[in-house]
Amino acid sequence: MKKLKKLTSALTAIILAAAMLSGCGGDKSATDEAYIQNNAVGDSAGEAYYDNYGKAEGGYIATTAAAIEEEIVGEAPMADSKTAAKDDFAPSENYFNTEEYNPIIENSYMSVAANPLSTFSIDVDTASYTNLRRMITEGYGINPSAIRIEEMINYFDYDYPAPKADEPFSVTTEIADCPWNKDTKLMLVGLQAEEIDLSEREPMNLVFLIDVSGSMYDSNKLPLVQKSFCMLTENLTAQDRISIVTYAGYDEVVLEGAEGSHKDTIENAINSLSAGGSTAGADGIKTAYKIAEKYFIEGGNNRIILATDGDLNVGISSESDLTDLVEEKRETGVFLSVLGFGTGNYKDNKMEALADNGNGNYAYIDSELEAKKVLVEEMGGTLFTVAKDVKIQVEFNPAYIKGYRLVGYENRALAAEDFADDTKDAGEIGAGHSVTALYEVVMNDSPMEFDTSDLKYQETVSGEDNGELLTVALRYKAPDGDTSKLLEYPVTMDAYTEAMSENLTFAAGVAEFGLVLRNSEYKGTATCQSILTMLADYDYSSDEYKDEFIYLVKTMKRQGY
Repeated sequence: MKKLKKLTSALTAIILAAAMLSGCGGDKSATDEAYIQNNAVGDSAGEAYYDNYGKAEGGYIATTAAAIEEEIVGEAPMADSKTAAKDDFAPSENYFNTEEYNPIIENSYMSVAANPLSTFSIDVDTASYTNLRRMITEGYGINPSAIRIEEMINYFDYDYPAPKADEPFSVTTEIADCPWNKDTKLMLVGLQAEEIDLSEREPMNLVFLIDVSGSMYDSNKLPLVQKSFCMLTENLTAQDRISIVTYAGYDEVVLEGAEGSHKDTIENAINSLSAGGSTAGADGIKTAYKIAEKYFIEGGNNRIILATDGDLNVGISSESDLTDLVEEKRETGVFLSVLGFGTGNYKDNKMEALADNGNGNYAYIDSELEAKKVLVEEMGGTLFTVAKDVKIQVEFNPAYIKGYRLVGYENRALAAEDFADDTKDAGEIGAGHSVTALYEVVMNDSPMEFDTSDLKYQETVSGEDNGELLTVALRYKAPDGDTSKLLEYPVTMDAYTEAMSENLTFAAGVAEFGLVLRNSEYKGTATCQSILTMLADYDYSSDEYKDEFIYLVKTMKRQGY
């Protein structure tokens, strides 16, 4: 224990020193210093994890984590400390939390006889995973409504083949035994969007819409926003046009139509901002669209990037009213992406609605490393749309399959008739992005049963015995198009493999983690230990993000999950 305390104290000192040295933002607040010193997780295991993965200049201190993982987070329990229980990973009584999330009603098993079609919009958002990582790191408890499994899965890269020259993305399918339910198969549907050469990219007309209200004062809010946009600025060129709009009690145009090559001008404008006042977000959104339309580039990438904690409190502030506002504005051809920041009063529900209805994507930024990932490393996927209104419809053949369950995508469900309706909005996919969906599939020889007593015509839907288990159909539009194109991919038992591929193994592990943390009624035999055992079949150490995921699973295993 003394050795652990010594490690903890040393790491805390390193973290605070690194934080005070960080640039391009603002000084570490007294509140945050007090948090690191006084609000570590319950018992020594939690304290060690927070100090180990504390926040510093670059975000998570992965190198320190690797150095002491074997001693602190290894499989063997610490000699003088009991393993933390789930109840120890609960909010402190001094923690004031007004964060808002829409409730999630998990997808249930569906009978193929009654519901042969499964239809949903793709989702390339990643906010749920980074927000969950933040919750685990801070140790203030996990809100099940914050766990959107599809966003967790889609945070990571997968090794899917590049698309054909005449298609915007490739489609991969794989079927294997489900690791958490012995009575079902697990099917993967993977999309891989085409890459673009950023040196030959289209010009960008970007509006940085920045929340500078009083709620953005903390160091993990406006100062981190400033660092994030400074990173993006470094990759601009003379062909780009940059504007900055802020909002607090009122909206203000800080910079208008600047050339991207004028980096000092843009960065000085970003770093001149300070937080204070109420939050009239709707006014800022309207002004941002007005500026974006003024500098609209035909054939270019016209986009607003909103950075906020979502805590709107003046003017239009309800989720439904904000949705109506951006639905109207997206017809201008300007896309709206959302970057979420901060803790305590975070409004996930509003920000997800804005991005989903503004033809953009939604990411949560919890560190400078995450800002670099989203705005620099994955710049093409974040800022350049290659297909919009992308919908997936899977038709199951009752000759082979009697039931299924879509894992995640609860808030992306569409009616069957929406698939061919080009007026119905759906998700966008950016250059280089991958999208993964998982289904639990119940084959006809499974002991699982479905009640079909209420089906009047059940005997007439036996299906065609043509060797096709199902068909994956996709519809998409060009970024500036109004008419969708259709792609269809029949799937046979040739897609089945006894040993899951590396892609499916990792995606299944991430899905299991979401099921475990949600305490889902569909988690079956899933535990953090079963996830670690399954992932041990492959070496993910060369991928820092997947390696970090395994670290988080180990951490929650110690908490009794």
